[in-house]
Amino acid sequence: MTYLPGVGPKKAALLKSEIGVSTYEDMLYYFPYRYVDRSRFYKIREIESSSSYVQIKGTIVSVSCVGEHRKQRFTATFSDGTDTIELVWFKGVKFVMDKYKVGQEFVAFGKPSAFNGSYNMVHPEMETMNEAASKLMMGGLQGLYNTTEKMKSGFLTSKVIQKIMLNIFQAIGNYKLPETLPAHILQKCGLMYLHDAMVKIHFPKDDEALRNAQYRLKLEELFYIQLNILRTTRIRSQRFRGFVFSKIGYYFNTFYKEHIPFDLTDAQKRVIREIRVDAGSGKQMNRLLQGDVGSGKTLVALMTMLMALDNGYQACLMAPTEILAQQHYESVTQMLEPLGVRVELLTGSTKKSERSSILESLANGEIQILIGTHALLEDNVVFSNLGMVIIDEQHRFGVAQRARLWNKNTQRPHVLVMTATPIPRTLAMTLYGDLDVSVIDQLPPGRKPVQTFHRFDTKRVGLYDFLKKEIAGGRQAYIVYPLIQESEKSDYQNLETGYEKMKEIFPEPQYHISMVHGKMKPAEKEEQMQLFVSGQTQILVATTVIEVGVNVPNASVMVIESAERFGLSQLHQLRGRVGRGADQSYCVLLSSPKLSKESRQRLEIMVQTNDGFEISEADLKMRGPGDLEGTQQSGIPFNLKIANLATDGQILQKARDLAQEVLDEDPDLSFEKNFVMNKQLNSLARQTVNWGVIS
Repeated sequence: MTYLPGVGPKKAALLKSEIGVSTYEDMLYYFPYRYVDRSRFYKIREIESSSSYVQIKGTIVSVSCVGEHRKQRFTATFSDGTDTIELVWFKGVKFVMDKYKVGQEFVAFGKPSAFNGSYNMVHPEMETMNEAASKLMMGGLQGLYNTTEKMKSGFLTSKVIQKIMLNIFQAIGNYKLPETLPAHILQKCGLMYLHDAMVKIHFPKDDEALRNAQYRLKLEELFYIQLNILRTTRIRSQRFRGFVFSKIGYYFNTFYKEHIPFDLTDAQKRVIREIRVDAGSGKQMNRLLQGDVGSGKTLVALMTMLMALDNGYQACLMAPTEILAQQHYESVTQMLEPLGVRVELLTGSTKKSERSSILESLANGEIQILIGTHALLEDNVVFSNLGMVIIDEQHRFGVAQRARLWNKNTQRPHVLVMTATPIPRTLAMTLYGDLDVSVIDQLPPGRKPVQTFHRFDTKRVGLYDFLKKEIAGGRQAYIVYPLIQESEKSDYQNLETGYEKMKEIFPEPQYHISMVHGKMKPAEKEEQMQLFVSGQTQILVATTVIEVGVNVPNASVMVIESAERFGLSQLHQLRGRVGRGADQSYCVLLSSPKLSKESRQRLEIMVQTNDGFEISEADLKMRGPGDLEGTQQSGIPFNLKIANLATDGQILQKARDLAQEVLDEDPDLSFEKNFVMNKQLNSLARQTVNWGVIS
């Protein structure tokens, strides 16, 4: 980038460190985040308070400068011949004073705001009539580019980036950017050439030109992601043979017929059938099991492990926290006791002597099912014949960690990854596009949907009476406080204060309260949890430590303090801690009366629906894919530059169908007409870590 006009060594270094741009190509793929119409000139009297950006032709009629040094403010009165507006600068005052003189004509462009009954414009872009005219010739819409604070202080504003883009196209001259899609695809989909799309995305003449350019670039981006995923999946299914679970035998049948305390739902039966087909097909299974909190995934996981046992293999289940691993261990042991299956638990707190005996029994095949945390990944954990790996709360583990589990065997075991965070279809198709997806979309019979209420925290008295009534009926309650970062002092104070307050309102000996948070030692945390699980305490005051996996069927109320500070999927996960027994359960979202529009929207969605998929779709639309819980750690193997998974679902589906058609016709991409495609796919694959092969 250093040699381009307008980019010196300092700006080049900033572009690289702040937005990862170091070549002309990187720069061209840095797209505007929105556009403003520069073809229209406003009269000052046409401005409304809701106007976003406007441009006005006019003359500076007076200027003034007040304040000293850093506190200086420069103001210019700007007239369009009929009315006036104030232009204000707080930064770069000396430069501005020298540049903008009374009597000069300019085009002022910026966002007007109302102040004391009239309008002003802070730090407007100022252009001479000639500059404005040349911009109009380039395109009627002007792109606005995201810039960081560091970029702004290094004079790399949106306007400067636009100038750099223009310089790139001028430097390229008559040379056309090389095409990245084959002619038959361009023709089939009616797409414009890459070079034209690039010019029009940065300098669109009108909305239609912009739409066509965006469609071309979005479809291409998603097409190559899907092509990569689908090709990888094909290669893997050919390369990695799976263990063939040819029989369903004693363990599975006996458990199914004699030891399941209730009927399976149709959704559970369907998923078990899908897993049986996979595990018997000779291919290595890679399946993602999605099911809302409480939908019975653990039982499906257990029956999947029994299939492995029936065929002479070991199975393991990995969970993200000790509490969750412990709970899985207890429920699995209890359910399998009549069958004489040997189940062990391995976590960070397993004692040394116990650990060495577990490792020995694991290596010689005596242990049939091993349940644990990250401890299962250690090198000295060696299985005799591992045939089935189950990973719970999939999004909590990085891809590289998961990959280490598959390598515990010379032949790759079958893999079932489970998540209670429902993943929107568009995200699943890209993030887990190489996994077959099963969904448990029914709750077990007898479960009543949790009733959710939103209350302002000024109305606590009624809430405390309600809690006392529930506790008097023999039930228990959670009270959860936000803890955004482990170090936020005020959050801990809120938790401590809340705990003390609850002890006043619910005094001993009539009531007993536990408290759990992330700074406690594991043993201390475990002890407090156990008091609640066993019913010795009726209220558990906690941070989001309890989000994953605490199962207390007797808990019927979840109170979430400062609910506006939580994301949607987190609120949904927390709500899933209640409603696990046959009693009616409740979730109360407490918030301050002062709410942003987005927070109010989030809380309304929670009150309206219990459907995790609806909630995750809404979450994706509101927050965008990068923020969705866990996607950051799950080894997302691509960085979307223009497509948006929340809004481009149809383009994504089109891209996937197109990729599927191409591979059906030419699996190795060896046809001459696909040469460009193969080359482009290989160059993209080199830029990213290809996790598809190992997950």
